Amino acid sequence: MSSPADIYMVTGGGLMSYAPNLVDQFRRATGYVDRILKGAKPGDLPVQNPTTFELVINLKTAKALGLTMPPTLLARADEVIE
Repeated sequence: MSSPADIYMVTGGGLMSYAPNLVDQFRRATGYVDRILKGAKPGDLPVQNPTTFELVINLKTAKALGLTMPPTLLARADEVIE
């Protein structure tokens, strides 16, 4: 699941979105909470970058723009909106 704002943009007519997976980020944040509750100082914890991303493509918008999406791109997409 990408960011809700990203999904809304694509379902609302945006062409595509490539964004971090929020569920994965929340899961990883629980590790930080655990370490803080065990006494770690938040300023001492390393910054973590997102590790998983999701690609969402809106084919209706692509067709309206006269674009043809390559089959390989569609195959890699996590979600294709038709």
